[in-house]
Amino acid sequence: MSSLVFLTGPVRSGKSRRAVELATAWGPGTVFIATCRPPVAGPDGAPSDPELAERIRRHRAERPAAWRVLEAPRDLPAALDALQPPPAGVLLDCLTLWVSDRLDLSDDALIAEWDRLLAYLRAAPCPSVIVSNEIGWSPVPGHPVLRRFRDLVGILAQRTAAAATEAHLCVAGQTLRLK
Repeated sequence: MSSLVFLTGPVRSGKSRRAVELATAWGPGTVFIATCRPPVAGPDGAPSDPELAERIRRHRAERPAAWRVLEAPRDLPAALDALQPPPAGVLLDCLTLWVSDRLDLSDDALIAEWDRLLAYLRAAPCPSVIVSNEIGWSPVPGHPVLRRFRDLVGILAQRTAAAATEAHLCVAGQTLRLK
């Protein structure tokens, strides 16, 4: 089993920065899996969501240019298997956006797909880091889709922490080891 580190915490808590710090040690063979799809351009060529486009630009600038990037692939194990040379390490940022991109699946199918990815990463010959947002500390959402999303993220975070060799909570730029 290779190392699997899970970093969770609130938005803007330093999770992604810490994940990049950990993964930088793996060198230029690191693969970054971006689970957020960039906003589409409108008729004027401007992004449909300028704030999200800026957030993605900032994240791209924070990681080494030599890293290979997979942007929101549907079948992560197959996408990683297809890479040559194989990854020196894998950084997935983030579980929360991965879930939001798969709400068309049933809960069971979505959980099974995540479990397959976790098994793949645990068996991989390289280290991995998974980043997730902690979203369950807020009030219960009023809309059923938002409650389903919150619940799925919480379920998958628990499964990820259980499968991980290390789990950390990031808050205010500080990292607290949970496991």
